[in-house]
Amino acid sequence: MNAEPQFDSFLDQRQRMIAVQLRRRGIHDERVLSAMERVPRHEFVPSQFWNHAYDDDPVPIGEGQTVSQPYIVAYMLENLAIAAEHRVLEIGTGTGYQAALLAELAREVITIERHASLAEVARRNLDRLGYRNVIVMHGDGTQGWPEKAPYDRIIVAAAAPHLPQPLFEQLVEGGKIIAPLGSPEVQDLTLVEKRDGVANASRLEGCRFVPLIGAEGFAQLR
Repeated sequence: MNAEPQFDSFLDQRQRMIAVQLRRRGIHDERVLSAMERVPRHEFVPSQFWNHAYDDDPVPIGEGQTVSQPYIVAYMLENLAIAAEHRVLEIGTGTGYQAALLAELAREVITIERHASLAEVARRNLDRLGYRNVIVMHGDGTQGWPEKAPYDRIIVAAAAPHLPQPLFEQLVEGGKIIAPLGSPEVQDLTLVEKRDGVANASRLEGCRFVPLIGAEGFAQLR
């Protein structure tokens, strides 16, 4: 289930990333920090960006998408409080970096990517690094994946105008969703808990993600 990096030439950079970008900014969940030390972020970005793979910035991966900055990824994972027995749904696979982190933390990960080319890259990356508890699907992430529902946790890695109803319906009672909600330009990172079938939302902090495109997201931007 858990993979070890094939190459450790970037280990010092990962450890510095954790010390400076994460611990100093208040990330304390040791399971999350340990996962971020194990997963080689540079393996999920184009080789021309390897020198910037551990900077506290998003990295372009093609199709107008990015790998989110390490801090915001860690912040989202910490707030989800993922347990080892959980099944997690991820919306917005990209090249698979966050899916690999989720695979370190959870029993099973279902991840959906809108761009077929990125979904294929993610499959290759995750397979190469030995992650066997991740299923990468190509489709409209705003619809979730009901065949594998319900999910204990759902993480949305793109900005939505509102919480997609299909995702909430596929969440277990007592489960949590984290998503950036707002306009295409600026959003609030929002944690939603399902209590007695009702969505209880808490605003965490401001953020900026690429838009979530789909039936329950934004229309295709031109």
